[in-house]
Amino acid sequence: MKLLLDFFPIILFFVTFKVAGIYWATGVAIIATVLQIAWLRFRTGKVEVMQWLSLGVIVVFGGATLLAHSETFIKWKPTVLYWLMGGALVVGQLFFKRNLLKSLMGAQIELPEAGWRVMLHSWTAFLLLMGVLNLWVAYTFDTDTWVNFKLFGGLGLMAVFVIGQALWMSRYIKTDAASADRQP
Repeated sequence: MKLLLDFFPIILFFVTFKVAGIYWATGVAIIATVLQIAWLRFRTGKVEVMQWLSLGVIVVFGGATLLAHSETFIKWKPTVLYWLMGGALVVGQLFFKRNLLKSLMGAQIELPEAGWRVMLHSWTAFLLLMGVLNLWVAYTFDTDTWVNFKLFGGLGLMAVFVIGQALWMSRYIKTDAASADRQP
């Protein structure tokens, strides 16, 4: 259910674009994201920082798209979001000496410090590359291709990357049998 809620604005953007074009799709994405945040706030009482950030970016870039009647702004939105997330990881590490991935996931995943560093660097590089790839598709291909890439290519690459990260992290997972063997 949470996964569907997370992708709700993207799916509505895609469907509306196919039916009514980029400007209607942008307006629908803004409204869907506002509704998503309102629903989360009502349902759980809290909204994660990244969700607030996503709302701000869609309102600013989507609003600019509608006001200027230029699709350029909405095409920059994924890149800005990717780069803000990657930048937050870098700033956390360089200026605050905190691995934000470890802060977010440390309670659920046990990794050695070297493993957390690899995760931090790989996510930072992935987010940087996704931003560049989004711009390349946006400026090299037509808007229809960009919208298809945004839904299928972007989410597909994210899924492949997450699966790759899970497989890499699996070498650090301790099984119950291995833990029991080490008990005195």
